Amino acid sequence: MGLDYLLVKGFIRPSTSPFAAPILFTPKDGGLRICTDYCALNRVTIKSRYPIPRTDELIDNLRGARYFSKIDLRGGYHQIRVFADDCHKTAFHTRYWSYEYTVMPFGLTNAPSTFQFTTNRVFRDLLDKCVMIYLEDILIYSKTQEQHLKDLGAVFQWLQQYRLITKGSKCEFLKQELEFLGHVISTEGTQIDPKKLRAIQEWKPPTNLKQLQSFLGFVNYVRRFIPNMAGLTGPLTDLLQKGTFYEWGEKQQAAFETLKTLLMSPPVLRIADPERPFEVITDASDIAIGAVLMQDFGNGLQPITYEPRKMQTAERNYPVHDKEMLAIVHASKNWRC
Repeated sequence: MGLDYLLVKGFIRPSTSPFAAPILFTPKDGGLRICTDYCALNRVTIKSRYPIPRTDELIDNLRGARYFSKIDLRGGYHQIRVFADDCHKTAFHTRYWSYEYTVMPFGLTNAPSTFQFTTNRVFRDLLDKCVMIYLEDILIYSKTQEQHLKDLGAVFQWLQQYRLITKGSKCEFLKQELEFLGHVISTEGTQIDPKKLRAIQEWKPPTNLKQLQSFLGFVNYVRRFIPNMAGLTGPLTDLLQKGTFYEWGEKQQAAFETLKTLLMSPPVLRIADPERPFEVITDASDIAIGAVLMQDFGNGLQPITYEPRKMQTAERNYPVHDKEMLAIVHASKNWRC
């Protein structure tokens, strides 16, 4: 969104505020997007503690759903107005003029939690029944097509009442499989979005800590799909330890290639059914522990999620039976009811 667009929409206005955040422009959708650096303002802002939902917890609510729709809120944060007395704090400067936002801009430390709180309030009667929300992404899920149409009607009613605007090009309706938050959800379960897998295939070996952290960040995001992830990433995470010289050797390359191979063909994880019995399988190695939560849906045990963890230095000295017990404790803490 360029300056002209923001001005025409009334999202910003000329300002004489003493606040003046720097900006830069980044390419997006064939145009330029304004990115405002609110670091100085964020440092003196009282932080909101309103929680942003975890992706895995959201997906776990989809048990039994067979029809899905996805709605994207256009402009996201810009659909929330800023208090008139606070607009001057959002001011930013350009080469010729200063402007301030009349709507909530991206970059404010409390913007995500404020937006999540707002959307949760709007759809509070539908949350965890037929609607889940992650910031500007709304997922509607139902067990039957008839019920799904009713659920969509209820969602549209709240959207209209609160004057929330959607982006039609990013909305999908009455699907039995669609992409949501980097995952493909379907009647069969969840899997990693294939578009992300193509990026993994082209990922080059990291040559510095920043690149390594980026790779491990993605691996951690999809850790529930990877058995023994903590053990596999051990040679890589060792390079992150303070005082360790960054040296990419054979162990690191082998771990990197193994992870890429596993990520290129990840399993489809079933969605947990609390009406069926669970089975937990644990294991421990010299450097990591792990567990897999499984259920039988009529054709043998199938994975629900994996939960790996690298052992701390002291834990590596445990005898074998204590390491095995540690894995059981770890699984119980993560999956307790």
